[in-house]
Amino acid sequence: MLLFQPSFRTNSLQVPAGNFSAQGSQVIPSEYLSYVPAIAYNIPNLDGAAKLQLKSLDTEENIACVNAAVTNDKTVSTSAVSYAAVGMGAAALALSGVSAVSALSTVAGVGAHASGAATSSPSFTEVVGWFQSMAMNGMLSVNYPSVYRSFTSNFGFSTGLVSWDTLQNTIDGFRAKTGGNLTEDSVAYLQNTTLRWSASDFHKRSLYLIARDIVTSVNGTTSGSSNATAATPSKAVNFVHGIEGYVEELQVPKANTFMTVLLVFSIILAAITAGILLFKIFLEIWALFGTFPTRLTSFRQRYWWLLAKTVTNLILLLYGVWVLYCIYQFKIGDSWAAKVLAGVTLFLFTAVLVGFTWRIYHLAHKYEKSEGDTSALFDNKETWQKYSLFYAGYKKSYWWLFIPAIIYMFTKSCIIAGADGHGLAQSAGQLVVEFLFLILILILRPYSLKSGNWINVIIQVVRVISVVCVLVFVDELGVSDEGKTVIGYVLIIVQSVLTALLAILIAVNAIAGCVRMNPHRKRRKEAGKSPVKASSPHKPTNRDPRETPPVRRRANRPLRTQHHAHVPADQIRHRGNGHRAACLRRRRPVGDAAYHQQDTQRPLQHSQHTRHPRTRPQRECLRGCATDRVRRRPEGRESDSSGGQGRGDEQGR
Repeated sequence: MLLFQPSFRTNSLQVPAGNFSAQGSQVIPSEYLSYVPAIAYNIPNLDGAAKLQLKSLDTEENIACVNAAVTNDKTVSTSAVSYAAVGMGAAALALSGVSAVSALSTVAGVGAHASGAATSSPSFTEVVGWFQSMAMNGMLSVNYPSVYRSFTSNFGFSTGLVSWDTLQNTIDGFRAKTGGNLTEDSVAYLQNTTLRWSASDFHKRSLYLIARDIVTSVNGTTSGSSNATAATPSKAVNFVHGIEGYVEELQVPKANTFMTVLLVFSIILAAITAGILLFKIFLEIWALFGTFPTRLTSFRQRYWWLLAKTVTNLILLLYGVWVLYCIYQFKIGDSWAAKVLAGVTLFLFTAVLVGFTWRIYHLAHKYEKSEGDTSALFDNKETWQKYSLFYAGYKKSYWWLFIPAIIYMFTKSCIIAGADGHGLAQSAGQLVVEFLFLILILILRPYSLKSGNWINVIIQVVRVISVVCVLVFVDELGVSDEGKTVIGYVLIIVQSVLTALLAILIAVNAIAGCVRMNPHRKRRKEAGKSPVKASSPHKPTNRDPRETPPVRRRANRPLRTQHHAHVPADQIRHRGNGHRAACLRRRRPVGDAAYHQQDTQRPLQHSQHTRHPRTRPQRECLRGCATDRVRRRPEGRESDSSGGQGRGDEQGR
């Protein structure tokens, strides 16, 4: 505390009795500035307080006390942080897209015995989910330190909040035509308003009553209360908290919140649809003048399904914040059209997710009943291509974990939006939800990759820590402002470290993806193809891997024997279990004449090769044919001895 005596005595300032306010500047002497540490000028969002006490020189009695907030021009709410986060999300999206295209081309080449590829962590969904968590941490109705409030505003884009004046003016016009009130809830009003933060609706009402009597004075003109010397302020003061404060700091009026997210979603969806259709047209033109790679054939044939899958991905990605903003729109009311759109879209999005969930559960039950397990959800090519976006990152035994994940997003958003204005209830409810989900993934460890388990557990642990720190900001706990500021900086450091770690892992995965082969792709190749050497003259076939692999033959051995040319196909008699097994392996009925008639169409080889049939089925066939020839010879040439029969065979050959 600095004590000094003003040097002026003649021009005294008469302070009126009661409440008053004043605006001006006071030059602090240089000898007192040395007491201010240099770091105070560089700390972003400095939450300082200055108290000015006026005392009587005669009696040392306090005459007046003036409190003022002290800050500087430094802030952590910068566009550079938002651009870096957008770039990080774009890198994760590109990496996930490359992995998906690689897996799709692999599945197309393997065939029906292909299972899905596990996406590397952190994926695009995990990165965007983490950004949304940091943004939603700044939407609670608690007394945040200004530094953390500014930090969370950098990630508002992940929830669909975009500061665009043209878009906001369009929404204001729509609301004005559908029963909305633009008097104190429009972008024009917001641009001429000074935001003041309060922890709840009670504090907001009380501060508003005080501000109505205490108005900033300019040039000594009176305004407002009879006890105040004041003037009309240059900007209105708007006391905000919770979701309202978060969105209005981003220059989005609270009644425009849902419509902003809806239009941003529509713009993104229209851009994706146009891109897919343009690429489809490009492929059709390419097909007219040449041939394009085989891996693009699947896209050409299934582009409508790819578009539907993209829309479902967007719904799953934004479902949590969509529930949040829809419930908030129901709570604040305003335009009837906005409430109808919120209800219809929430119903449609929920119906889409419920429909896919029921379909996947039905298929899993069907596969478990017919095959004994649910591995076909991953191994069946068609099922994987249609529904893998829900369970691609999980183990085969934990395919159902996407259902608790959807319930987790829904419950968390309902608590934040439904309890808006009650910071303690919001923080406590969110802490319970986050902790339960952490216990679930710790016990099950459901992700298919070890890196996925570790990364998701770390993200969830940081989420729990973040909610615990936010709980400290609740006014009911009575933590001092200095303590809140320190905790705010600690929270920023923890969340920034995790964000940097995710960025590093994205870069590492991008490098590793260029130099190593996907383990799932290697497993699919082993399961769906029989290894064939490059030097073998045979082409790969669609043979079932459970069948007996083909026996290699030498290049100078004939494929068929000469004996089938001497005996009609319908007179061939088959003997021995070996030939029966061979016919069954080749999926031919025993004694099928068409099978042997096919052999007669082969070109005849030299007689020196006919004594060495290539495989056991051919040897069995040859043995049966030789017996038939012996039976058809004249009786004079038959020999009762084995040696004579052997010589007869030799002469016949």
